Amino acid sequence: MAFNITATIASFGGKLLKLTHKATSTNCEMALNLYLPPEAAKQGSKVPVLFYLSGLTCTGDNCAEKGFFQHGASQRGIAVVYPDTSPRGLKIEGEDDAYDFGSGAGFYVNATKEPWTKGYNMYTYITEELPNALFSSFDQLDSSRVGITGHSMGGHGALTLFLKNPGKYKSVSAFAPISNPINCPWGQKAFKGYFGEDQQEKWKEHDATELVKQWKGPLNVLIDVGTGDNFYKQGQLLPENFIKAAKEAGNDKNINLRMQPDYDHSYYFISTFADDHVAHAAKFLLA
Repeated sequence: MAFNITATIASFGGKLLKLTHKATSTNCEMALNLYLPPEAAKQGSKVPVLFYLSGLTCTGDNCAEKGFFQHGASQRGIAVVYPDTSPRGLKIEGEDDAYDFGSGAGFYVNATKEPWTKGYNMYTYITEELPNALFSSFDQLDSSRVGITGHSMGGHGALTLFLKNPGKYKSVSAFAPISNPINCPWGQKAFKGYFGEDQQEKWKEHDATELVKQWKGPLNVLIDVGTGDNFYKQGQLLPENFIKAAKEAGNDKNINLRMQPDYDHSYYFISTFADDHVAHAAKFLLA
């Protein structure tokens, strides 16, 4: 097995595994959580998989401990993968200087600007290396039924990875996603650092609002944003821009943006609507 199991925790009738493995794309050891529902313990069982991408500063532990995804996933027989948000300990100068760039802030892109190319390849890690390792190590995971969701920076990741890889993911949803990073301070800082200020076309390749303009085919997306979210108020999320672009491209018919009164950006918000997002994924993963 490619993974070391450092802990096994009973959760909602299933098992939450804390895993580590050596990753070549990120050039370091990566930690993650994998939730196996009760269904996965049955002989010969194959369960679909939902990837949950976390936001700035987070690890794979935050949502596994506070998101309550295991509740709905247990009931519906869906495995959940909680990866980390960046490489760790690469000793790149400046990687630990800010909460919104470097460690804990990989933005689910492959960096093209030195020195970040040395391991800041979270796009490859999430779309290729990690799933390949999981599917080769855990026979009970069904590689043909994979969905993706995420929060904030991870919501940006979920939307962009889905839109950049037609057919790879059967479902997509997001909590408070950074929906138009080229037009918000978080995204501009990250893309300037990972790609370079002069690489505007590259920026657009990792912006959901730009990508949705080119999307072909059905697009079923659930997006929740809290009206009490300070980052929404500060213009970091810009979900309206995503909806506007989708509408202009004729892709908005099955996008469900729910503005949730008073909810903030925290795991109180995520845990409240986690079951809804698992149910959304289940419509496509269990179809």
